[in-house]
Amino acid sequence: MNQINPMKLLNSKWTAANPVNKEKHFLVTEVEFDEAGESVISCVIEAVLTKRAIAIQWQDLKDTSLWVQGWK
Repeated sequence: MNQINPMKLLNSKWTAANPVNKEKHFLVTEVEFDEAGESVISCVIEAVLTKRAIAIQWQDLKDTSLWVQGWK
């Protein structure tokens, strides 16, 4: 399980454990917090190679079978 601080999520780098369409490396480009600024509402990652943006649940990044923290 990856340890993630939601406040440091923006611009973090991730590697897909099972790349699809040669999209292996991703960067978190958008993080939206609730009005109190405590909980993450939405998260968008962007593929470095293709620039395709994908909205994901930020908790999915904790799953090591899907994501590896950093670019490997």
